[in-house]
Amino acid sequence: MNPERFHAVVVGAGLVGAATALALARQGLRVALIERRPPPQPAAAWDTRIYAISPASRQFLENLGAWSRLDRARIQPVYRMDVAGDGEGSVRLDAYAAGVSHLATIVESGRLQHALWQAIVEDGSVALFCPAVIATLARAGDHTRLTLDDGTLLEAGLVVGADGADSRIRDWARLDAVTTPYGQSGVVANFSCARPHRGTAFQWFFDGDILAWLPLPGNRVSMVWSTVTAQAEGLLALDAAALAERVRNAGHDRLGALQALTPAAAFPLRLIRVATPVAPGVALVGDAAHGVHPLAGQGVNLGFGDAEALAEVLAQHRRTPGDSRVLQGYARRRAAPVARMQTVTHGLHHLFAEPRAAWLRNAGMALVDQVPPLKAALVREAMS
Repeated sequence: MNPERFHAVVVGAGLVGAATALALARQGLRVALIERRPPPQPAAAWDTRIYAISPASRQFLENLGAWSRLDRARIQPVYRMDVAGDGEGSVRLDAYAAGVSHLATIVESGRLQHALWQAIVEDGSVALFCPAVIATLARAGDHTRLTLDDGTLLEAGLVVGADGADSRIRDWARLDAVTTPYGQSGVVANFSCARPHRGTAFQWFFDGDILAWLPLPGNRVSMVWSTVTAQAEGLLALDAAALAERVRNAGHDRLGALQALTPAAAFPLRLIRVATPVAPGVALVGDAAHGVHPLAGQGVNLGFGDAEALAEVLAQHRRTPGDSRVLQGYARRRAAPVARMQTVTHGLHHLFAEPRAAWLRNAGMALVDQVPPLKAALVREAMS
């Protein structure tokens, strides 16, 4: 049986993988996308996994034809962010003060996934293999041959690993990853609130924990509470009313009484550093290429940056997408943004986890809040 040939095969159709496949196809490459199972239809209930999409990522998704498929009643702009330390330190980042319309847009993971999937299906330029599982991969010369579990043969100059933090493609390409567990879990849940949030995101640092409330449409918020695993298990064990009261108190009653809309869930937090996201015939994107602490909410935006950069690099090299020199260009473009975000989030995690650094961190936050140009620079970084 002769294999079906492609310029690139993207493995994993999560948010970043789906966006990568679409972006590559828009640049004229013949692309296949392999996924174990199609995404479920969005439910009426609010998704506990939400993302703060930066303006740059939003523009990228608009260009792909995915953003326009979202229900406007289910997305929420963030106009300001109030950050408080465990002392007197605090910072307010304000879109109006920075001269921009908004800082980010809150979107449910499942609905954004569905929008990207619809764009792929209706566009028709990406060959979908779903449900499908890769049985074997073999690199020969300048191509990789993939055998799917049903016997289908594919051949591509480039394999894109978009298969998550435990990437099989990364392991197959022998791209070393160093994983550093934080010993924490992120507990997520959604709540209705008695007082309006007015498009404000809140974040508190205390006792080594980070608590974030992200605004949802209406009087609703999505919570991410990063805490040691033992306390995370305690939060999960609370009934809905007790959890709502605990979260209300931890947030200093900022939005009044809370009522749980979804059960709490938790996921482990870890830093993942990959020496290089490329090898001959292989490129990694998204969580396969890097992992960051969620305190800045930038993980998925880094992934969309990967997808956009890879598409732009390969647009000039359609005939040799797997060439090492071409892929090194992609690696160089992503090195600085990824390293910068990992350094900042990792450093902030340790700064706020260290009790003896209380004076330093609170004084630093107070100083930042008094320097408008520095706050504007922080806003620009978050928007990129």
